[in-house]
Order: sequence, then structure tokens, then C-alpha cells
Amino acid sequence: MLSNKNIIVTGAASGIGAQTAKILKQQGANVIGLDRHPCTENVDQFIQVDLTDPQSIDDAVAQLENIDGLCNVAGLPPTMDRLMVMKVNLLAVKYLTENLVAKMNDGASIVNVASMAGIGWPQSVDAIKDTLENATFDNIESVCDKHDVEGPRSYFFSKEALLVWTMRERWTWRDRGIRMNCVSPGPVDTPILKDFIETLGERAEEDMKVMDRAGTAEDIAPVIAFLLSDASAWVRGINIPTDGGMSSHVMEQMHQFAK
Repeated sequence: MLSNKNIIVTGAASGIGAQTAKILKQQGANVIGLDRHPCTENVDQFIQVDLTDPQSIDDAVAQLENIDGLCNVAGLPPTMDRLMVMKVNLLAVKYLTENLVAKMNDGASIVNVASMAGIGWPQSVDAIKDTLENATFDNIESVCDKHDVEGPRSYFFSKEALLVWTMRERWTWRDRGIRMNCVSPGPVDTPILKDFIETLGERAEEDMKVMDRAGTAEDIAPVIAFLLSDASAWVRGINIPTDGGMSSHVMEQMHQFAK
């Protein structure tokens, strides 16, 4: 399905990124891993990059060409510094993607890993619009201050904005057949799951009771691979919740149609 396609995976050293690299290799892709940590498994090329630093991203982009797919998987949890979270989870995704488009082949696919945490984006539309239009690596602190993006809220807000950006840019590169979509995992058993439990406390425990189990990277990676394949060529600007039904549960409770 992905034979001989050149696909970039950010965050390829661990978690969902590592599993995505593995499944892409199994499907015949040439995988380029981008991560701050060294990564040799399931990648044909590794480029070390600091996603909080636009110069580091520029240096990585300079080494890339003939790209058929980009998986923006790398992300930071809500326990991290808010500015770091916003830079990695949102600004770096936009910056890397926009600078790579010129090096992408026609028909390329971009997949952003968002989160079920972004489900509340309709309540933050004005703040999201302003952030997408004006936030940069240099002014992100003032933008966060302006919109009361403090502490763990940075994670939720970054994912809300990422969902909106994906929808908004769905036809930006339509003349070249380049498409962009999102996958939104729910609670996934990766190295950062403990950070979410620490942040959300009782809420996380209640969420886990609703589900039959936590997700795994093996649950998420095949959905990413599908969105990279030619089988999804007419899927554009969509978000696929891959969360064991958690987002449906949240919507059911929100709109009071629970049984």
C-alpha cells in the first residue's frame, strides 16, 4: 500500500511515532524519522531535530526532498511548560508542514496526531483564530497570556487549534492533490500516559472506567497509515477519533442523549 513512498515521522523514537514507523516499514515505505532522541529502529534515515527551535527545523527541512507523506506525531504532555507544549504541539507542526510542502510530491498526505483533548474547540474559536493567525515562536508567551492559556490548558488548547488548522487548510494545496487530516487518540498506554493521569486526576480515573481499556500505539498507527495511503485520497480535513468510543461518550453526555 505504501511501497517506495518516502514518509516522515516526527517523534519516531517512542510511543505512537515508533509504532507508526514500524507499520509504515511493514507496508513498504521508506521512513525518515525526526526526533530529539536518536532513533535507528524502523527508519531508513534519521534526522535529529529540536521542534522548539525554528532554526533546527529549517536545518532538518534542508535535508529532505521527494516526500510523499508527513506524520506529525511528536508532542508534549500537559505536565510540561506551557510554552514548550505550544511550540511543539502546534507551532512546530505548522512550521514544519508549511516549509515542507514545496518538497512534497503531488498527491502527498499529511497526518497530524491531535487528541481527544481537542474536542472542545468550538468553545474557543476566537482565541484559536487569533493564535493561528498571529502566534510565532517569538511571541507565543504573549499570545498565551492574552488567551489565558496557562498550565495544562496549553495541551488542550494546542490540540484544539491543531484540529481547526487541519480543517481550515483542507484545500490549501488541492491544486497539487496534497491532503491533510487528523487522528485523535484517547488515553493511550505510552510513556506520557502517566502525565495525563497526574494532570487530570479523578477525571482521568473516571474516563478510564468508561473505557474497556486504555488504547495502545498499535491501535493508532494503522489509522495513520490508512490516511497516508492512496485509499484515503478523497479524505480531506477530517478528524478520526481513535479513542475506544470516548469522544462519543463525551458528546453523549454533553448533549444529554445518554440512555
